[in-house]
This record gives sequence, C-alpha cells and structure tokens, in this order.
Amino acid sequence: MMRIPEKGASEEELFAAMQDFRSGDLPWRDGRVFGYTFDGGQEVEKVAKRAFTEFLSENALDPTVFPSLLRFENEIVSMAAHHLQGDADVVGNFSSGGTESIILAVKSARDHARATRPEVKHPKMLLPVTAHAAFHKAAHYLGVEVLPLPVDKQTFKADMKAAAELLDDDVILIVGSSPSYAHGVVDPIVELAAMAKARGVWMHVDACIGGFLLPYFRKLGHEVPDFDFSVDGVSSISMDLHKYAYCPKGASVVLYRNGDLRKHQLFATSRWTGYTIVNTTIQSSKSGGPLAAAWSVLRFLGEDGYLDLARRVKQTTDALTAGVEAIDGLRLLAQPEMSLISFVADDVNLFQLADLMRARGWYVQPQLSFEDYPANIHLSVDPGNHGFEKPFLAALADAVSEARAKPKADLPMLAEQVRTFFGSMPPEAVTEDVMAKMLGLAGISGEGLPGDMAEVNTVLDALPPAIRERLLTLFVNDLFVQPGD
Repeated sequence: MMRIPEKGASEEELFAAMQDFRSGDLPWRDGRVFGYTFDGGQEVEKVAKRAFTEFLSENALDPTVFPSLLRFENEIVSMAAHHLQGDADVVGNFSSGGTESIILAVKSARDHARATRPEVKHPKMLLPVTAHAAFHKAAHYLGVEVLPLPVDKQTFKADMKAAAELLDDDVILIVGSSPSYAHGVVDPIVELAAMAKARGVWMHVDACIGGFLLPYFRKLGHEVPDFDFSVDGVSSISMDLHKYAYCPKGASVVLYRNGDLRKHQLFATSRWTGYTIVNTTIQSSKSGGPLAAAWSVLRFLGEDGYLDLARRVKQTTDALTAGVEAIDGLRLLAQPEMSLISFVADDVNLFQLADLMRARGWYVQPQLSFEDYPANIHLSVDPGNHGFEKPFLAALADAVSEARAKPKADLPMLAEQVRTFFGSMPPEAVTEDVMAKMLGLAGISGEGLPGDMAEVNTVLDALPPAIRERLLTLFVNDLFVQPGD
C-alpha cells in the first residue's frame, strides 16, 4: 500500500519520475501513431498549454462567479453553431468529450419524450450498429433500449429499409453518424432526419469525430454529404473539439436546434440543505482550463489554419487509401468519406499484422468482428501523419509479406478452442478463474499484457460480445488496484 510521503519531493524529482512513467507510452508526436491523438503542431500545443494553465484553477460550476468562463463557452458554442450551419436559435454547451456530449443528447431526447409523449413507457433509440459505443453507455445509464440498425455490407451506411421496418411507437431517438468511427462513412442523415421528422422523433447526428473537419473538406472542394443543421429534422449534434479542432482533451460541444430542446439537458435541484444546484452538463465542478484552451486554439488557428491542416489530412488520407489498395492481399472495407480508414486482409492474420507493424514502430488499431461484420485494421489520420505516407506503406507491405510467411494454424486453432470451451457460456459464469483460463489460452499470466497482442485479440474476437464485455470488465477491474510499497 502506498502512502503520502512524509516529506515532499522537489520539482526536479517529480518531473523526472513523470518522464520515467511515460517511457512506455506511444510516441504520438513522431507521425507513426494512427489513433487516440490529434496533432495540430507544436505552436498549437504551446498556445493550448498556456491557456489551459492560465485558467486551470477557475471553476466552471457557477457562471456567475467566473463570467470569463461563461464568455469562453458562449463564444465556442457560437463558433460551433456557425460551423455547422446553425442559425441564431441554435444553443449548446461545452462538455468533457464525445461520450458526455452523447449522454447529454440521449438524456435530452428521453426527457423531451417524457414531456411530449408520456404514453411511451419503454423508450428506445434506433441505433446503427456502426454508431459509437458511447450510445450503448448512454442507454445503459439512462434506461433507453437500443434497437440495433443494420448497415449495408458494401457501404457500411445505415440501412434505410431496415430503419423503416424497425421504427415503432416507442422510438424516441434516431441516431446517425457523420462519420462512423470504425469505417469513416457518413450515414444517410437527410433520409434519417426526414423519417424522424415525419414520426415526431428526435434526430441526433453524432459528428464527434467528423463535424469539425468535414466542413473544411467541403470548402476544399470535396464532396461531403449533408449532415448538419442545414438538414431539416436534425434536432441535435455532438462535435468534439479535441479531435480535428486540435484542442486539448476534454473538449466537446453538444448543440441543439433551439433552447426548447436544450432545456431537457439541464439538471436542477433545491432538495438539500446546501446551495441550489443547476448543471448544464454531467459534471458540476470542472476546471476552466479546457474551455480556455479550446477557445484559444480556435482563435489561434482560424479558418486559414484549419483549412491548411485539413488539406494535409486529406492528402495523407488519399495517399494511404490508394497505397493500402495497392498492397496485394489488402482490401478496404469502405471508401472513406473522411480521414478514417479500415481494411481487411485476404490471406494474412490481421492481429499478427498489427503486431508486426508495432514491431516496426507504427501503431495501427485492430477492430474486432461483430456479428457478420468482419474484423479489420483502423487508421485515424491526422496532420502529424503527413509526410510519413511512403515509409508507413513500405512498412505495411513488408509486414504483410512477413505475416504471409508465418504459420497459419496456431491462431485459427486457438479461436476454435475458445469458441468450443467458452462460446456458449452465459456471461455470469465468467468468474475470475474462468478469466484466468481464457487469458492463459492467450499466453497471459500474472500482471500486464504481453508485447504481442495477436493471441489476446484472437481470444476476444472468438468470444460472443457479452462474454467479451464480461472478460474485459473483470480484467480492467484488476488493473486499477493499489500499488505495493
């Protein structure tokens, strides 16, 4: 058990320890990471850090105490509304990230339905299977049932025929992605919104990853499907600023067509002995740092700066898309409409391929299969990847050749063992002992993960989703424990 030290450490000791802690982190500034981080460059990072620390200690809980933070938030929301072709009626709030923005939008849709459709006792949301996992978290937290909406197997866009068949009187919310994270394609937002309007249903567009960048692609002359407040029937939009607006984590906005819709987001209570609480978001106390940093980055880069970054992202995406297609044995799952690429392999193991790329110093993201949608490798492209296209594609081609030469029997045999032993097991039967056996099959024993993840991903990919969830819950629960002395 670790205790607070008797004597404080020096500043030098603290920062030396922190540098040591990050020795195993991904080196995201060197252009070789395709996920999790979005690099706007050193000057942007410098401005963001200065603004963040300037307002680190201010508390955005009460806008009457720190009106500077209220001004930051209102100006950020106004810029976001204009960016998404909203009018003066559009309102919104700053949140800690896409997940919070999504939870707030689902809460607003649920509470709006409670007020306007009290006959609905079992609210549902019509959710494409490609929609972000945060919607499942929102459904879990808020008591809204998910109606999974299939997507077209060629385009990976929401299937409108299936949507019409699934839409029933208990649906309070229809969701579309712009674009979906996994495959980088935009759902048919115009058609979904028209369906929602005709049935008096809330329509939310999840533009967390694409809402900021796609308008710049359009300004550069590229075709972008309509998805924003210019689309009749769209009720709300979530858009992250800590992705392609290059603001520090966590920075997101959730926008509503008007205040009458947004009022369902707010929470207020006087039912205690303290001060009356009125919250716009899930958090109460929150640092003003992310607000100040987001405002500063938006103002620092401006339209010209963002257009230049968008141009670099588009050039890199196009080069990587063409390069992946040119490698024998690799195939794009969908033609990306933004900067998110997913591909499969015909004759090599994808999980081995991801490990081989990491051994070569490149991080790519394996995505597991779901129902009859295949496992794939995902790339999130950002400006930091610009200029690294040729070495990445050379490394990828070399890794494919090495993977092709590897023995093919072991991983399929492991997958079959997992399906045989655990595939029909109810989730509640996965105990700590069972988890240990599953991880043992993947070559994991003791603490931490192995350097190569192919066996781990093979085990997870072979399990039904409910068992995956149970296994990962138990595993992650064991990661966050007290360190020893």
